[in-house]
Amino acid sequence: MERESMEFDVVIVGAGPSGLSAAIRLRQLSQESGTELTVCVIEKGSEVGAHILSGAVLEPRALDELLPDWKEAGAPLNTPVREDRFMYLTSGGSYRLPTPPQMNNHGNYIVSLGNFTRWLGEQAEALGVEVYPGFAAAEVLYDENGAVRGIATGDMGVGRDGEPTANHAPGMELLGKQTLFSEGCRGSLSKALFEKFGLREGVDTQTYGIGLKELWEVDPSVHDQGLVLHSVGWPVDGGTYGGSFMYHLEDNQVAVGFVIGLDYKNPHMSPFEEFQRFKTHPAIRKYFEGGRRISYGARALNEGGFQSIPKLTFPGGAVCGCSAGFLNVPKIKGTHTAMKSGMLAAEAIYETLADTAGDESAGKGREATAYAEKVRNSWIWDELYRVRNIRPSFRLGLWGGIAYSAVDTYLLRGKAPWTLHHHADHESLMPAAHAAPITYPKPDGEVSFDRLSSVFISNTNHEEDQPIHLRLSDASVPVEHNLALYDAPEQRYCPAGVYEIVRDDDGENPQLLINSQNCVHCKTCDIKDPTQNITWTVPEGGGGPNYPNM
Repeated sequence: MERESMEFDVVIVGAGPSGLSAAIRLRQLSQESGTELTVCVIEKGSEVGAHILSGAVLEPRALDELLPDWKEAGAPLNTPVREDRFMYLTSGGSYRLPTPPQMNNHGNYIVSLGNFTRWLGEQAEALGVEVYPGFAAAEVLYDENGAVRGIATGDMGVGRDGEPTANHAPGMELLGKQTLFSEGCRGSLSKALFEKFGLREGVDTQTYGIGLKELWEVDPSVHDQGLVLHSVGWPVDGGTYGGSFMYHLEDNQVAVGFVIGLDYKNPHMSPFEEFQRFKTHPAIRKYFEGGRRISYGARALNEGGFQSIPKLTFPGGAVCGCSAGFLNVPKIKGTHTAMKSGMLAAEAIYETLADTAGDESAGKGREATAYAEKVRNSWIWDELYRVRNIRPSFRLGLWGGIAYSAVDTYLLRGKAPWTLHHHADHESLMPAAHAAPITYPKPDGEVSFDRLSSVFISNTNHEEDQPIHLRLSDASVPVEHNLALYDAPEQRYCPAGVYEIVRDDDGENPQLLINSQNCVHCKTCDIKDPTQNITWTVPEGGGGPNYPNM
């Protein structure tokens, strides 16, 4: 069966804050000039916002620029930050530390990023953007000159054996004069584009963290609407980059989570178990006892910052948002920078197409090179440049990183005459035999829980009879290399129980079992696998988590 195709001026992959901001800005520019510009946004989640996961505290700077009347338009920014607290935890105690200036949240809002993204989608559609959720972009399409000409969605109704079933329907080609990739962190198509066009040449490798989050309804007596609390220290050791967040929203709801840098060294570490253990601390547990856990999720996040920003454009398209890596790590925020990058990409793409107005084929395959210049001249560039050395300084350990960050912030004011660099996360693990084992307590079912019950409340679902979307380049590596050298770390770094070493009744013949139906699309395996043997690809559209209010 041949694929049908639809043509647009601009195709945008990913209905997150950056992609939707780009779509809105494109339509704004079109309306301001009185020209017609067709814009399509495709989203792999079952609905806009279904796969979005963040803390989240939103800095409204980009939103003010994009939609100045957002309050009147009903944007779901309902909880202004009232108080910031920054704590250092030991195994049994807690100490208040001065709040770093980058973490001052005066004027910011505690939000559900999923609900905010859904609202952005409504604004985009009201402006004439066509938004198609439930369709996964599975393939980049190229023209005869090698320029991007659009994407193809994945086939539906393909069985586990790779053969079409009775419900088979071929994917669709969405063709654009320009294609903008805003897939989020470690997007599968963006990853391929980086390799094809050499977009990472001359810049640092990207480095990542894994963020785990739960949404709770807590006892009103411990709820403190507008409180933002961050911590460092226990339960992770001083050589591991990590920390917690706790945000008190409206309606007695609290978002709590933990972020661990994926450059951690100990293969016995489980980020999921560290998060569950964190909630048992006396200073934290009191907020959740007697409460009700509503949802759970996990997502990788970019931590490379300024020195890891890739080349942003290529013939026929561009990358923006977390696909490019605009997160401000010391601020623990990336929505405002993602939105702004999408807006700037939209302006550059619009100018590229406007230069050739009247010619139906013009603009196809061209490179919107003005985008990079717009980013360099924007507040994104200055903001990320000033904090570029803070994340890599934590290779000195927690206190070394804090000390360096204080000097960099207060004395050098972000203008040090040097730039610290990143290393690839997958190269950081030490052999299991050389690492200290970690014994995690059993979940108590009150404030700490196991993986499977957590995945259940993420509303994750995949069609059972479809090809496994987590692909191994070499099926022998998980046992012969990962298990032998690192005690199969994929069993622990995956926050959803996707990877499992199983043996026969005699405890022999170990094999890797991939429970792909559990996958919450965090992309951690694609990042942390020691030999880069695992490739995350998109499953059928609409599969994966369905996060409510996350």
